[in-house]
Amino acid sequence: MAQSFDVCIRGDGMVARCLALLLARDRLRVALYRPPASAAPTEAAQADVRAYALNRASRELLTTLRVWPESPLSTPMTGMQVWGDDGGRLDFAPPEGLGQMAWLVEVPALESQLAQALHFAPEVHTVTDLADVKAALTVVCEGPSSRSRSEFGVQWMVKPYGQKALAARLISSAEHCGVARQWFQGGDILALLPMGGAGGRELALVWSVSHAHAAQLQALPAEEFTQAVQAAVGLEAGHLQLSSPVMAWPLALGEAERWVGPGWALAGDAAHTVHPLAGQGLNLGLADVRVLAQVLQEREYWRALGDEKLLRRYERARRADVRAMGLVTDGLQGLFSHSDARLQALRNWGMSALGRNRFATAWLTRQAMD
Repeated sequence: MAQSFDVCIRGDGMVARCLALLLARDRLRVALYRPPASAAPTEAAQADVRAYALNRASRELLTTLRVWPESPLSTPMTGMQVWGDDGGRLDFAPPEGLGQMAWLVEVPALESQLAQALHFAPEVHTVTDLADVKAALTVVCEGPSSRSRSEFGVQWMVKPYGQKALAARLISSAEHCGVARQWFQGGDILALLPMGGAGGRELALVWSVSHAHAAQLQALPAEEFTQAVQAAVGLEAGHLQLSSPVMAWPLALGEAERWVGPGWALAGDAAHTVHPLAGQGLNLGLADVRVLAQVLQEREYWRALGDEKLLRRYERARRADVRAMGLVTDGLQGLFSHSDARLQALRNWGMSALGRNRFATAWLTRQAMD
C-alpha cells in the first residue's frame, strides 16, 4: 500500500536534497525518490573533481541548512581575472568591505554534508519505488536528462554547443591568493578556480572545448595534458601539475517549455541548463528551491500544495532570471566562438574599455555576487 506524503522529490542531487531539507523545516512530509541503481555512491562520484562557485545567496541558504563546508573544503574567491583571445583583459574585485566575490566548494564535501543533514531529518523518507508513494506535489530535480519531464508532457528545448567541459585538479607552484582566472581563446573557455582554502595552491580546471579537441586532450598522458594547459594559460597561475583524473561532460543551453502543471513542478537542471562559463548552474538551482519552498510556505491555508495557480507563482518568479542568465552565457559563448578577425578586435577592445570603467566593473561584480 502506498504511503502518503506532502511532497515527492524525484532526484538525489544537491538541488533535490536542499529542497527536501527546506520543506522538512516547514514540517512537510517528504519522499526523496532515489532509483535503486544510485542507492550507493559510485567510484566516479567519489572521485568527483568538480567545484561549485557559489554566490552569497547560495551560501546563506546552505548555512541556514547547516550544510556549509568549512575551509579548506570551501575557498573564498577574492578576485577574478579574465583574458580575451587577443590582449583584452578584465579584472574584478569585490566592493570595499565585502571581502569575497564568491566561494568555491568541493562537490563531495557538500554532498556529504547534505547526506548527514538528511539523516537527522525525520520528515524526509528515502524511497526507491514510486509505486510506494502518494503525494500532493511532485517536484522533479533529476537533472538535464530527466525522464519525468516526458511523463508530464513537457518538451525539452535544447541548443547543443558542440563542446564538452573538461574538469580536473592541478597543483601550482604559487599560492592562488583566492583569485580565479579565465581565458577566452577562439571558442575555447578555460577557467582555473582557487581551491584548498585561502592559502592553497590547488586549482580546479574547467575547460570548454570542441568534442574533437576534448577527445584529443583526454587521450593525452598526464604530463602532456599539463603541458597543454600550461601552454594555454602561460605562467599567470604559476607552474602547474595535474593531480587528478580528467572528467568530461557535454554542454548545452536547455530549458523546459513549462516548469509547472497540476501537481508537479521542475527545478534545477531538470528545468534549465546554461553554459558553465559564469559558474552559475548550482546557484540557479538553489534559487529555484528557495523560491519554491517560500511559495509553498506562504500559500493560502485553503490552497493545496499541488495547485497549479500556486505553482505558477514560483515559475513566474524564477523564469525571467534564468532566461537572463542563459542569454548572457549564450551570448558570451557565441561572441568568443567567432573567428572573424574584425570581431576579435572589437570584442577585445570592448573588454579593455570595460576594464578601464571602474563603475561598470563594480556593477558587474555585484551582479555576479548576488
